[in-house]
Amino acid sequence: MHVPTQRITSPPHSDDGGAKWWAMLEAAPDAIVAVDRTGRITVVNAQTERLFGYDRDELVGQLVEVLVPPQARDVHPSHRQRYLAEPKPRPMGAGIELSAMRRDGTQFPAEISLSAIETADGALVAAAIRDVSERVRFERQLREKNLELEKANKAKDAFLASMSHELRTPLNAIIGFTGTLLMGLPGPLNEAQERQLRLVETSGQHLLSLINDLLDLAKIESGKVEISPQTIDCRSVLEEVVQSMRPMAEQKGITLEADVPATGCLVTADRRALGQILINLVHNAIKFTDSGGVRIGLTPPEHDLPWSVTVADTGPGIDPGDQGRIFGAFERSSKGERESAEGTGLGLYISHKLAELMGMRIAVDSRTGEGSVFRVGPE
Repeated sequence: MHVPTQRITSPPHSDDGGAKWWAMLEAAPDAIVAVDRTGRITVVNAQTERLFGYDRDELVGQLVEVLVPPQARDVHPSHRQRYLAEPKPRPMGAGIELSAMRRDGTQFPAEISLSAIETADGALVAAAIRDVSERVRFERQLREKNLELEKANKAKDAFLASMSHELRTPLNAIIGFTGTLLMGLPGPLNEAQERQLRLVETSGQHLLSLINDLLDLAKIESGKVEISPQTIDCRSVLEEVVQSMRPMAEQKGITLEADVPATGCLVTADRRALGQILINLVHNAIKFTDSGGVRIGLTPPEHDLPWSVTVADTGPGIDPGDQGRIFGAFERSSKGERESAEGTGLGLYISHKLAELMGMRIAVDSRTGEGSVFRVGPE
């Protein structure tokens, strides 16, 4: 294989062009070493002296293996001969792990580029050598930090999952016993007792919702959420969501309506995940809407257009500056109304992740003071 080479001469002292060439060689940030066909060093620059700790006169005429660690010296001549037989440029950082050795015997990781040079005295191989110790040290530290972060993240996920399960069991019992008392099964309650038990029930349900959010977060972050897409009737999912969320809307004195087609709307999705996404969106819409109402819309697939579900509210809207970050974990809107609202800030994050796992996306269209519309559908 023939590689185009550059013809140069030994650095002259009288020729102006040669002097410029030599000045450039001396100013190069990398160590430059030129080797002849016998493997002997013919030219080095000032950076070579600084990097390896040799004087120039000590290196010129020496076999280049003097700069090679002992464990690689036996095989290095054969590598050199193969390169001379078929010279082709090898750029710096070609992915080859190499080492070099200084005069004092210390070794360091090096990047080396090679190129063939034809001179009046014969062919040479020029090597540019760079000490990459700092970079290698930084990369090693980065890998170690990444491993530590990965372990810490796994420990966090395990802790959240364990604690969530441990907390849910007694909390479900508390909510269940409270419901039994409110039904009057053990005996009638007076007005004050019923009012206090309603507070216990409401607080228990809220705490359970927070724990469920943390458990869902732990599952998502650990990759343990199982998604099983199948053909489902999206209308029935919406009807279940409306039925479960209507008491919350009635308690706030707002309406919750659904616009669904008269015929079936078959879509491909994980029923449980889609239901959880819509419950989260409707829950947020109701929570932040004080007057008016929330409306769920379903657009079936038609021709080449995909299906979609919208959740629209008449709430305060979302500032444009907040719309790009509300899908992050623990993110809340900067609006004062939202800062005072209870919640973990995980609902939209969990919904966004579940949608991604199903090949869907959630988009938001909102203007301050004019409400918000969240749209769920295939990407």
